[in-house]
Amino acid sequence: MILVRGGGDLASGVIYRLHRAGIRVLITELSQPLVVRRLAAFAEAVYRGVFSVEGVTAKRIYSTNEAENVWAAGAIPVLVDPGAECRHALQPLAIVDGRMTKSPPDLSLQDSPCLIGLGPGFVAGENCHAVIETNRGHWLGRVIWAGSAEADTGVPESVNQYQAERVLRAPAAGILEGLAEIGELLKKGQPVAQVTGQVIAAPFAGVLRGLLHPGVEVQPGMKIGDLDPRQDPAYCTLISDKALAVGGGVLEALLTQEKIRQKLWS
Repeated sequence: MILVRGGGDLASGVIYRLHRAGIRVLITELSQPLVVRRLAAFAEAVYRGVFSVEGVTAKRIYSTNEAENVWAAGAIPVLVDPGAECRHALQPLAIVDGRMTKSPPDLSLQDSPCLIGLGPGFVAGENCHAVIETNRGHWLGRVIWAGSAEADTGVPESVNQYQAERVLRAPAAGILEGLAEIGELLKKGQPVAQVTGQVIAAPFAGVLRGLLHPGVEVQPGMKIGDLDPRQDPAYCTLISDKALAVGGGVLEALLTQEKIRQKLWS
């Protein structure tokens, strides 16, 4: 079994690829996952109990004892366990940290036979065994066995010439209230959400590709939504090419280690 910390949209590309390869996966998450692209993320199972992404189903469990039945049903168990304490009982072959905190991890090399980190914050050989590059470009999805991934640029990817304005951010601290639905085609200026009475409006016409779960607590400047100028609602539910590339990197990292490879399907 492979334990994946985080069920956000990027980690979901990893989870999807491992599951499709016939590998058992267990996801650990927060009690209130802070995922924007919720309809393409297995973390949504924490809120709904059961949630499917591209035909693969995740189911929330409340103890590790439930995991076996979920695997037997062909699904992926999701456990609220921010510190991944379940690793002690389950003894996973590897741990993939896909939380994208962009800071050094809270686990060490001694906590798993194979600790794989996604993106910034991880240094192979110091705080993990391997790093997968998550920045777009020639290195996307590559496995790094010594050193770190590229630094976080802090700049969103450009889509149809829209960049920073694609990301919707909280104007204040408070509880997020949704005023639009993911997949909805919005006009410029249309209300998307509000925090403590302050409305976040669509900066241009596009599809609301993602929005944090209504009711979560946010802080000023925090990313709460994603507007897509391509105006295709199908993109809201599809795992991104970037996430799939990162998933391929994780699969490569696991398969290149013989001791792990021999046990993945046993």
